Amino acid sequence: MMVRTLAGLALLCLGLNGSLLFANEQSAHNLAELSTSKDGAPMIVVPAGSFPMGVPDGDRDGGRDEYPRHEVFVDTFAIDKFEVTNGLYLGFVKSTGHRVPQNPTNPTRNLWHGDTITESLAERPVINVDWLDADAYCKWAGKRLPTEAEWEKAAKGTSDRRFPWGNVEPTAKHLNYNQRWIGEKTLMPVGSYEAGKSPFGAYDMAGNVWEWVNDWYDTQYYEKSPQKNPKGPDAGVKKVIRGAGWQNETPTVRIFTRVESDPTGRNESTGFRCAADIPLK
Repeated sequence: MMVRTLAGLALLCLGLNGSLLFANEQSAHNLAELSTSKDGAPMIVVPAGSFPMGVPDGDRDGGRDEYPRHEVFVDTFAIDKFEVTNGLYLGFVKSTGHRVPQNPTNPTRNLWHGDTITESLAERPVINVDWLDADAYCKWAGKRLPTEAEWEKAAKGTSDRRFPWGNVEPTAKHLNYNQRWIGEKTLMPVGSYEAGKSPFGAYDMAGNVWEWVNDWYDTQYYEKSPQKNPKGPDAGVKKVIRGAGWQNETPTVRIFTRVESDPTGRNESTGFRCAADIPLK
C-alpha cells in the first residue's frame, strides 16, 4: 500500500469502491493517491503542517488539561473517515478469533449476539471495546491508533474552532448527542451528519461515540509536549479518549475536551478510529 504524489498533496479520501474523493474541492489542483487499507475503510489524508492545539486564547471555558493553546506541527498522516463500525469489527473477530465486544458490567448494553450482529447494526460504530481491543484491531488492519495531536488536527483543521463544523452551537443536524440509551438505535450509522464533518472531511469527530487515541493521559502534558509530532507521555495509568459520545451535552462535545479512561475499560459509549503513517506499509 502506498501514496503516489502526482502534483503535491491534496485532502483526499478513498471510497469503499476504490475511488478517490476530494475532501476539499479547493485542493483539486493537487492530487495524491491512497490505496485501500486491509479493512477496506475509507481514509483521509491530512497534509503536514502546524495547527493550534488546545483551547483558543480568550475562550470562555476549558479544563486545566486543555491549556495552554500551542502550535503543533504534525507530519502527513491518514485517518479513517468514519469511526470503526460493527461490520468492520466483525471481520476482525472472524479473522483473528479476538473476543467480541461485550459490556462487562451491564449486559443490557450489549449489542452483539455471540459473534453475530444484525444488519442494522453493521454501519453503526462499535462499542464495548477497550484500548487494547482498539489497538489490536488497528494493528490487524495494518494501521494504528491516532495520536492525540493527529486526532485534534483531523477534527479542527488548521485554525481555531470550537467544534468540527465551526463555532456554531451544536444541533441535531451536526451530531448524535444528548441521548438516552435505547439500544442499538442510540448510535447513528457513521457518516450520518454531513453538516458536522470536519474541515478535512472526517465524520463524527464530535458525538456518536468517544474515541480511543494512542496517548497516555497527563493533566499537564500540554505544558511540556514537543512542538513536532507529540506522542504523549512515555508511560501512564490512563489513556485518552476524545470526541464525546451520544450521551454528552454541548459543553463536552467541544474539540478540545480531553478525558482520561482506564485502558481496560469497556462501555457502551466508547469506540475508535484508526490512523496510519504515509505512505501506508
